[in-house]
Amino acid sequence: MGVIWEIDFYSRPLVDERQKKVWELLICESPSTTAQPASGLFRYAQYCPSDKVNSLWLGEALQAAMIEAKQSPQRIRFFRRQMNNMITKACKDIGVPAAASRRSIALRQWLDERMQQFYPSQPNYQAVASLSVQMFSDPPQPLPEALIGEKWGFVSLAASEFADMSDWEIGFGEAFPLDMVGITPEMQIPGLILYSPRSVPLAAWMSGLEIVSVRYQPAPKSTLLLETGASESWILARLEGTTQQEAARFEVSKQQANGVHFIAIQANPDLEEFAGFWLLYESVDR
Repeated sequence: MGVIWEIDFYSRPLVDERQKKVWELLICESPSTTAQPASGLFRYAQYCPSDKVNSLWLGEALQAAMIEAKQSPQRIRFFRRQMNNMITKACKDIGVPAAASRRSIALRQWLDERMQQFYPSQPNYQAVASLSVQMFSDPPQPLPEALIGEKWGFVSLAASEFADMSDWEIGFGEAFPLDMVGITPEMQIPGLILYSPRSVPLAAWMSGLEIVSVRYQPAPKSTLLLETGASESWILARLEGTTQQEAARFEVSKQQANGVHFIAIQANPDLEEFAGFWLLYESVDR
């Protein structure tokens, strides 16, 4: 997997000498493994004058960041849907694919840190009523019939077992350092395993979805959902009886694990390899 960048281009709680909002570009490299130290991820920040907020300025700033990083990202993620047109145009102009995605773990952690510590320390800080960024989910869609797993089950792994995840046999997937989100070795990480004889096509299809989280929706219909992309949602299973109770316990386990969980895909339970494995993080909406 090539390098992926997470970016945010938006106004900050800062004002310039004309009392206009200051805009800022933040870039953070997406972690890809549990072994990758968060301190080693590329970061870049650049303010933008309010009268220069356009795709041309953004494209030039991204190119400046590539020079500093000494490499170009394979693709770019961004989580603000209202910035879709400007960001996608800027990225298209410089030849880098971009997609709206809620899987922006490193960036959201950094942005939260700046909102709480950095911006309030600046002399041109202007307090705001709310710093929240609302995330949305579209109505759930059914999975393509050919990709539905034959069996599935909830499992859990000790966080310490992810230390050697880079040695596991995984076809498709993505991870991140667990200490980035406050996970300690003794904590249990809940997950969902899908079993399917078409495990490789299923994992390949999921690899293009920007997987965000697995979520239990108790109402209006008891459903297990796969959240992907900017707002997409897919029905993994309809639940009833004991599976509803298992799903409810899964949600509790996620909360106890600071929102960290995983989804895995195997051809059958006897294999020690995964067609797909994604470490996931469901944050509280900021």
